[in-house]
Parts: sequence; structure tokens; C-alpha cells
Amino acid sequence: MPSVASALGVQPYANDLGLPEAPRYVVLLVDGLGLELLCDHPRDAPFLSTAGSLDDVVCGIPSTTATSLTSLGTGARPGEHGLVGYTSRVPETGQRMNLLKWDQPVDPLLWQPMPTVFERIQDTGIASSSVNQAKFADTALTICSQRGVPFHGVESIHERHDVVLDAAESAPRSMTYAYESRLDFTGHGKGTASQDWRDMLRTIDRELEDLRRDLPSDCVLVVTADHGMVDLPADGRFDVDAHPELLDDVVLLAGEARFRHLYTRSGSADDVAQLWRARLGDRAVVVTRDEAETADWFGPIESRVRGRLGDVMVASLGDFAVFSSRQFAIELKMTGFHGSITEAELRIPVVVA
Repeated sequence: MPSVASALGVQPYANDLGLPEAPRYVVLLVDGLGLELLCDHPRDAPFLSTAGSLDDVVCGIPSTTATSLTSLGTGARPGEHGLVGYTSRVPETGQRMNLLKWDQPVDPLLWQPMPTVFERIQDTGIASSSVNQAKFADTALTICSQRGVPFHGVESIHERHDVVLDAAESAPRSMTYAYESRLDFTGHGKGTASQDWRDMLRTIDRELEDLRRDLPSDCVLVVTADHGMVDLPADGRFDVDAHPELLDDVVLLAGEARFRHLYTRSGSADDVAQLWRARLGDRAVVVTRDEAETADWFGPIESRVRGRLGDVMVASLGDFAVFSSRQFAIELKMTGFHGSITEAELRIPVVVA
């Protein structure tokens, strides 16, 4: 979004992606469309594949929706904006919060106080808006990632198409954001190797081609994603509840299967990390919070954010992940996953049409 803002003439943002200058932009995010997946399915996505993608763009760590949408909307990394995973600890209460469902009594404006790039674009006189499913209006994640501009709730793909067109054409200069969830939903349920997933990619690709055709000629369409996805076989699913010694000094387990936050008893982080490294071996990267900060996983870590990060973090590799059949039983029913530090999960397309 900072590059989009710069391409629209908004200062002092930098156009690091080299996007073309234009009076109108539409940014459409396809949840779960990693760059490797797009490159592996050119016949299922001829429009996106022909348009090509900018090189070397990653979504950030962890590669998960709540984190990435907020990074997109604020132009900040998770150590600054504070949405550090699918689930994380509320330091003030010690409770685990799901950052998609927002199931703890936490004010999103206090959890994420940074302004969005959306509202900063609008403040310069450029008509800005967010187009998404109506059920997401006024949710905490929308407030964290897209606040400050009109939200247009839609009930169907056809309605989204028309509303995006109207928003893009509403003023001589405009920026419109839209969101597509079906590919991620299909990947979680059926897997990215399934025919259902490929059929959904074909459908979305056709819809995006239709949108590009109907948009004004002076409007740039950018299609991107929040993360990639990998399918996990049964033998790659490590149930930590079958190894209770790993949880002896863990007071709270959070994150998700591919990227776990472990909140430990005071002074035990190094021992917990060593124990998990010995048990998981090369199937995961296990780091303490200090080691993750040194490796710049989250960018600058604000003091209000530090306690939300695990004392130890477990980033799964290959076709491996850490499950908890007691605390996260729903994850065992899924096929496709994301969240970790692999290229398949981190690399995202930025298609400029």
C-alpha cells in the first residue's frame, strides 16, 4: 500500500515496488494465493500468469491472514502493528486471543493504534474505500487493517464486481481495496492439490480478467495475496499432546500448526527451546523471542507488542506441523496450511494489470 500511495502521488511514501503512476488504483487480495502456487498452475490462471508478477515480494512472518492484512493496510511489520499471529497471548490477562474471531474483550484501537495507509491516502483528497463481505464490517480485524475509509459490504461476487467498479469511478482519483476468500477456504478444506482448488483458481482468474476489462483504462489493477499454502500428509502431523514433557514449562500454546508461539514459565525459555529443538530436529526452526528479534523476523518490536510474541517460537519446515488435539482440534481436520517461514508460504504475487 505505501507503493500504491506513492504511485497515486501521496507523499512521503516511497514507491519501492516501482508501480506505475496512475490516478486510480484497485488492489484486490486473493487469500492464500502464494506465488509458487500461481507459478505451478499457469493453465488454471491464464490471466494472472500472463500478466506476470513482481519479483521477491514476501508477506512477512508469520505468514497468516490477520498479520498480513494488517501489514498490508498499515505498511508496517507485525512487531510494530502488533497482530503477531493467528492466535497470540493478551499480556495483560494471560489469555489466548484468536485475531480473526477477536474472542477477548480487547479494544482493537488500543491493540493496533497505527493509522492505515488507506486513511492517509483519503486524507489527501483521493477517494478511498474497502470492499469486502458484509459480515466483516466493523470487525476488529477490519478496524485494525482497513479503518478510516468507507466500507462497502457485499453479499456476492457479482455485487463485489459492480461495487468495485463504482468505487473506482467515484472520483477522478481513487484507491479501492477488495478481498477474495474462496481460494484459501478451499485450500484449507480440500488442499491445493485438489481439483476443487484448481477449479476455484480458474473461477477467480476469470473474474479478475472480467474486472480488468471493465475497469477504466486509467486504473491500475494490482492482485496480491496474504500468504501461500502447503498441504500436510498424515505422517507430518506432530501432536504435542502425545509428548506432554514438551509442555511441562509451557503455560500457554498459541499461533497455529505451522507457526507456534510458546509462552513459558519465567526463566525457562532457553530450556524449552533446547528441548523442542532436540525433539523436532530439522523438521522445524525453534527460536527464542530474542533470537527471532535478532533475525529480524518481525521488524522493530514495540514494547506494547513484545509480550504478545511467544517466549519460544516453532516454525515448521517441509510437510511438518505441530498440532494439539486438545486445544486446536479443528486444525486436524484441515488439509492446507500456512504460517511458517518457507518460500511456499512467504512468497506472494504482485500482479500489476
